[in-house]
Order: sequence, then C-alpha cells, then structure tokens
Amino acid sequence: MAGTPKLSHLQFLVTGLLRGQRLPGREIRERLSEFGIRKSGPAFYQLMSRLEDAGLVEGEYHQEVVESQIIRERHYRLTASGLGAWQACRDFYLGAIRSFDAAGGVARA
Repeated sequence: MAGTPKLSHLQFLVTGLLRGQRLPGREIRERLSEFGIRKSGPAFYQLMSRLEDAGLVEGEYHQEVVESQIIRERHYRLTASGLGAWQACRDFYLGAIRSFDAAGGVARA
C-alpha cells in the first residue's frame, strides 16, 4: 500500500467538494456542515489559505449583489495538484478497506 495520505480529513472533504466545480467559500462551509463540521469564518478562511499556499486550490474574488448590497465573495477551484492529492488519499483509504475486508476486519500491513 502507498504511504500515508497527505491530506487531513477536513482537507479531503474540501478538495472532494471542489472536484469539477468552482464554489464560493460560503457554499463550501454550508456543505461541510452537512458532515457535522462547523468552522468559524476566520478558521475556515485560514484553512482555505493553507490549501492555496500548498497549491491545492486557487481562489479569486467575485463581486455580486445580494439583497441590494455589493459583496465580494471568494470562489475556489481545485488545481491539478489538489485533484492528485485527493485521488491519492482516496486510493489509500480504499486500499485499507480492501485490506480490512480481505483479513476479515483485521488490518494487515
């Protein structure tokens, strides 16, 4: 089996949500809450900044009018590196599951 995943569970969820689509930060936070993950605005945007610094996602601001107010909202998309990291993490856990199943629920290295 390959080495351990390079993504945390939270990073895996965020990069998975971004596969094939560009999403505003607000929507990513809403979708994370469906998994029981609630992040304050500052904590969420620190997470996204770290993902950007690592080259896994790219963000850009979009100006929108919401209820007669002009807002700037950050939208994110997954990079090729981010997709590769997500796939490697997914493959690691799928391999672990196959190993558990083959061993009757007991992990084998």
